[in-house]
Amino acid sequence: MNFIKRVFEGGADEGVHRQFVRFGKGEYNGRAVLRLRKTKNIKIKSSFEFANDFVRLCLEFNADNYKVFGIILSKKNISDMMSQNNIKGNSETKRGGLYYQNNISNQELNKEQLLKLEEASYFALLDIEGDGFALKTKKKLPKPGKNEGKVDDKFCQLELDGKYYGKVKEDFFWDLLECKKASIKHKFVIDEIVSPEGEKDFAKIRETAKRKGKIIRIVDADGKETRSEREFEA
Repeated sequence: MNFIKRVFEGGADEGVHRQFVRFGKGEYNGRAVLRLRKTKNIKIKSSFEFANDFVRLCLEFNADNYKVFGIILSKKNISDMMSQNNIKGNSETKRGGLYYQNNISNQELNKEQLLKLEEASYFALLDIEGDGFALKTKKKLPKPGKNEGKVDDKFCQLELDGKYYGKVKEDFFWDLLECKKASIKHKFVIDEIVSPEGEKDFAKIRETAKRKGKIIRIVDADGKETRSEREFEA
């Protein structure tokens, strides 16, 4: 279940929190963009926020093995985990020590190995291919900002057989009526930063402070627009 749906269903776990650490107080238009086109196959494009959610979606397709290549950004050194799980790659520390960049070699991984990578990641920037689906993801996160005109809505691109649409709709387009083309974007309104009590370390405050506000979801399905919103604290 992707992080937007978790908010709309009343959940606010660590994965949801991770999405909002980058944002201060304010209004952020045109975020978490999804674009859907249904032809012979299903084509989905999105902004960076859904990178990990797409990896987890691919795991739902029950492939025996996945062709995998890309980058895992992690808060901790995951070299030992990769070695223990026979995952080929190397790790390097990002300048400034913000996170580790783990370069994942082109290889075949099973479901358990791929899940280990996703669970260890801050962001999973992976290309994944399996039976009837292919995910392409860009390998560098965009910088935070309020200018929606700069949001890259082709950061993730997923193409898959129509047989998978039921699962895709359940996870990403649950409120979508029957259509051939759809565009969804979200407005993040962050009214308050809730800092942990007693914490003095600024870096820890930034990472653990919760954002409180609401998400406005704007859906355009074959030219018909609908809106919904939910409050959140994550």
